[in-house]
Amino acid sequence: MDLADEQTRAAWKALLGARLFGGRKVVVGLVPLAASVTWLSMLREAGARRPLVLATGRGAGPVPDDDEADVHVIDRPPAPSMTEELREADVLVHDLPPAAAAALAAYDPDCEAVWLMGWFVVNEPFDGRPVLGGRPASWLALEDKLLAESVWDAVGAAHAPARVVPVDAGALDAAADELDEGAGTVWAGDARDGFNGGGDFTRWVVTPEDRAAALAFFAPRCDRVRVLPFLDGVPCSIHGIVLPDGTAAFRPVELAILRGQDRRFVYGGQGTTWDPPEDDRAQMRDLVRRTGEHLRERVGYRGAFGIDGVLTRDGFRPTELNTRMAGGLSTLARATDDMAFLLLQLAQLADHPPEVTVAELEAWALPAMDGHRVAKALAMSTGRVAAESCELPVRWDGSCLSAAGEDDADGHVLAGPAAVGTFCMLRDLDLAPGERLGPLNAALMAFLDAELGTGFGPVDVPPDLRPG
Repeated sequence: MDLADEQTRAAWKALLGARLFGGRKVVVGLVPLAASVTWLSMLREAGARRPLVLATGRGAGPVPDDDEADVHVIDRPPAPSMTEELREADVLVHDLPPAAAAALAAYDPDCEAVWLMGWFVVNEPFDGRPVLGGRPASWLALEDKLLAESVWDAVGAAHAPARVVPVDAGALDAAADELDEGAGTVWAGDARDGFNGGGDFTRWVVTPEDRAAALAFFAPRCDRVRVLPFLDGVPCSIHGIVLPDGTAAFRPVELAILRGQDRRFVYGGQGTTWDPPEDDRAQMRDLVRRTGEHLRERVGYRGAFGIDGVLTRDGFRPTELNTRMAGGLSTLARATDDMAFLLLQLAQLADHPPEVTVAELEAWALPAMDGHRVAKALAMSTGRVAAESCELPVRWDGSCLSAAGEDDADGHVLAGPAAVGTFCMLRDLDLAPGERLGPLNAALMAFLDAELGTGFGPVDVPPDLRPG
């Protein structure tokens, strides 16, 4: 099958979509209303019946038209962190507010519908309705960062030394003293109370004051902490998809994880304009293949996953495993056919035949991903600085973003309310192959501070210590 042929690819997508959604009622939940737009387009093409969207707020960007879906917006207070927002979805769907439960009952009185959910819920039926998009609990559990080293050891991956210790001052001090190579250590908390992400449970620890603050944070939230030496270099990820005949491996993605004041990790977007040296790229893709086969043997894994890490002076060092279609793969999919990747992932999670081989998927996707680069600069402010979604035209001079008129704009900054403060994204602005996303993402945060008062503060871009 030649997926580079648009008619062939359209037929493949139609087959996957019809099996998943054809003629079915679908409840889309629990996402911001703006985030449902892509899913609703997919459902229309797949032949689903008119869906119901149970939204957790408006979100940033366009929202569905009235003729696209029934919509019920659940009024929720702002979440204190991305981790709390994602954990809430699994709790909320089991205990819907009365008005949302009534909207669901009116839409689907006979429990014929399927749920279409994000990747952060378990794929067990809710009220007799199957869940598409969720994951088996055993797959979700592998995102606990304290399990990562067991995966790297199993696949023979070079990785940084690590210690997993109780949340105890003496144990943490001993681990930090042992592993500090001069730039401090990085502490990551366990998943005792559920998934954590977005850097919420990660701390860069250098001084005694850092240690005390980290201990105070982890003590009420975790039982154990993983300690690693601080790894300098380009934060990046590599992604794959486990298929019946093997694991497809794609190209590296730069992660714009910036360094804020007081050694905060400030999370931005993802980009594919940066290229590591060819040898490193090949080793990263080989790591994906080995990891995919290990996951298949360990938990019967299917579908997408990603490995985050740092391209250090000594090569790529993995730090965490994401057993889902992570943001890096979504960014890669924008260069090819994002609907195709979304349908493939949903089919794999539903244990439907993917109808594609590793060779067929890589032969189409890899050249497309290398040929069409994507720079997706993002910023999430914990402050609510935009009550409504808005777009600001901007100019880019190679180092700074500045306000512009529509006639001379290079791109647009989209900002809007989110469950955690304000979501911001730079649109319509491309970088050339070889350019780093990090400086552009730092410029986005500086622009947002100046124009909207977001409060990111100065951020530094991690250095590339291994240029190609």
